[in-house]
Amino acid sequence: MKLYNTLTRQKEDFIPLIPKKVKMYVCGPTVYNYIHVGNARPVVIFDTLRRYFKYKGFEVTYVVNFTDIDDKLINKAIEENTTVKELAEKYIREYLIDVRGLNILVDETINPRATDHIGGMIKFIKALEEKGFAYNIDGNVYFDTTKIKDYGKLSKKNPDELISGARVDINDEKRSPSDFVLWKKEKPGEPSWGSPWGKGRPGWHIECSVMIRDILGDTIDIHAGGEDLQFPHHENEIAQSEALTGKPFANYWLHNGMINVNDEKMSKSLNNFFTVRDVSQEYDLEILRFFIVSGHYRKPISYSRETIHQAEASLQRLYNSKIKLQSLLEKNPSGKLDDAARMKLVSFKSDFEKAMDDDINTADAVTALFETAKYVNSYFDESTTKETVQYTIDTYMDMANVLGILYKVPDEEISDVAKQILEKRNEARTNKDFRLADELRNQLLDMGIEIEDTRDGVKWKKIN
Repeated sequence: MKLYNTLTRQKEDFIPLIPKKVKMYVCGPTVYNYIHVGNARPVVIFDTLRRYFKYKGFEVTYVVNFTDIDDKLINKAIEENTTVKELAEKYIREYLIDVRGLNILVDETINPRATDHIGGMIKFIKALEEKGFAYNIDGNVYFDTTKIKDYGKLSKKNPDELISGARVDINDEKRSPSDFVLWKKEKPGEPSWGSPWGKGRPGWHIECSVMIRDILGDTIDIHAGGEDLQFPHHENEIAQSEALTGKPFANYWLHNGMINVNDEKMSKSLNNFFTVRDVSQEYDLEILRFFIVSGHYRKPISYSRETIHQAEASLQRLYNSKIKLQSLLEKNPSGKLDDAARMKLVSFKSDFEKAMDDDINTADAVTALFETAKYVNSYFDESTTKETVQYTIDTYMDMANVLGILYKVPDEEISDVAKQILEKRNEARTNKDFRLADELRNQLLDMGIEIEDTRDGVKWKKIN
């Protein structure tokens, strides 16, 4: 399996620290608002990678943090006339609702909160200070980037770019413009904790370094997030963590591309974002997940109503094949597993695995799933043996489960009566009794089910 490592700018063979085990950390949300569709991309992509590791027999320790103390939370809490803690609790709950809708393996995810690791942050910063990598100015503690020879190695920025791109907290205090804050001294009305430098709160970058060290250790296999986090966030994580431990912080750095709206990155600052919650009011979030995995994770993708409609139609085609297989399984005769079909399915699954092994190429993996569906729609009928159908279902769902799709039970989506009418209509079309087929189509319309005959089978959707 090869992964594109942002640190080296090339695909590398994935070799875990411990055989068949993966320690993986994905930068999570700052919990001051609902997540938007752009935030959902790393959530879905790296959950898919986690699923593929499990598929390959790895034991995965998967961590996604909650940043629950930050300027954004403080400002939003003032705006909503609440406390930072209450605000964070609210949006953590809302986040979990959204990601469950995206079929994320929430129950297999460790979600640490920054405020539960304040003590570890203070010890971490103190150790950096004792080693000469941090300095205190009137209660504000900064990391001295000039002490790091390879500062900028992740983002590949030169010193001038690092200075111009750095987050500036208090310009006139820092020794160098690229230095970054580790500890902020207390301001009136803000949450604060006691420390050797006086009351205050942690800077953003220190939070992830400490949570990773506390939960996963000094060195992890994979650190992942959106490409906008390469600098300054991930760059600064590397600097402070490797300065403290003298060890590599993460062996593989994975970053997803952005989701664009009208050729601009979707972001709250540009006010061109769509929240996952808003999308869920109009579409099943499985469609959003499918939209995300249908593109290669490192390339930008464009979000629009049209692209979501296309994803909805494509996903339904895959569901139609699943429905057909389950229908054949119920009524077809037993017999031998068809060897030609088995070989064809082995080929599709091999193509799927090759795609996933090639830097999580979910776009080509989806193609392998569609090729399987096309094969089923073209060659499977009432004469296909139950054993062949079951083998196909198992293969089909193995691939779908990695992508996190097709998990709904079709019988729960339409009634048994509607399902029987669909089957009768299929038989009528096979027998070229098109008048009966049209009558049955009208019956389904009366039941609120619209159908469309496509080359990939019958597509249906509820219309009321």
